[in-house]
Amino acid sequence: MNLIGTYKNGNYNVQIYDDGTKIRENDLDNLTPDFAESCDVKLTDKCSQGCKFCYEGCTNEGKHSDIMSQPWINSLHPYTELALNGNDLDHPQLQEFLEFLKQKKVIPNITVNQNQFIKNQEKIKAWMNEKLVYGVGVSYLNPSIIPYVQGIENIVIHTINGILTPQDIRELSGKNLKVLVLGYKTRGRGVEYKDKYKEDIEKNMKFLYKFLPLIPPVFKVISFDNLALEQLKVQRILSEDEWKEFYMGDDGQYTFYIDAVRGTFSKDSVTAEKERFDIGDKTIDEMFNKIRTRYAKIPV
Repeated sequence: MNLIGTYKNGNYNVQIYDDGTKIRENDLDNLTPDFAESCDVKLTDKCSQGCKFCYEGCTNEGKHSDIMSQPWINSLHPYTELALNGNDLDHPQLQEFLEFLKQKKVIPNITVNQNQFIKNQEKIKAWMNEKLVYGVGVSYLNPSIIPYVQGIENIVIHTINGILTPQDIRELSGKNLKVLVLGYKTRGRGVEYKDKYKEDIEKNMKFLYKFLPLIPPVFKVISFDNLALEQLKVQRILSEDEWKEFYMGDDGQYTFYIDAVRGTFSKDSVTAEKERFDIGDKTIDEMFNKIRTRYAKIPV
């Protein structure tokens, strides 16, 4: 575990390590930021995997963002973490954007679908070696991905609560894998898919909820987004001290969502359209301050 960087944000200090570990610390009873630690950024609506439950509604004909022309990218703070959706990795400005972020000492992590990871694995590994990308999320489709990702430290298998089946868990278990469980989002194609397969989705959710206390040891790391934390009530299996150590805060508290395709920002990716705001010429700090003023449960 190597230190990537340190910085002061508001009333606390942050240390970031190359295995994804982040440490926040001060001597106070609150951690109040001046700027966002991280952002979830949608670069493209194009994806060839065609998941029937895709909450973003991505398709082969989806639109790419013109990311390099958006002024907010120039206001990013060093060591800000950006979670980028890469999907098919064919965004025409992706390489240029990653090189730009490296110059600014920004930490990009990218998500790509399973089929495209297999096709582009050498490119992705080169990006990781060159520190153009730090972490890679691979959207899970089937166990054929396992041999391609085993032994690569900063690759995380992305799964979805309700889509992840007991068989999937067995296939992924004992392979020394890092696994992220995302909450099921009833947005986009996720609405129709849940209506059609409600019984199967709920069955998978109930299985994961029931056996969650037994699952962590079978993976190298298991983590959850905030929606999955809520759906699975993960706090019930942790001690109070463990929860305080591992929980990274509510959406809008230290992070927010940018839709670079549509030019909007919001608390998270499932926020209703009426609660999304136009980016315009706003800086990253101006966007964050609008979000946390509206939602954060800590002083502003």
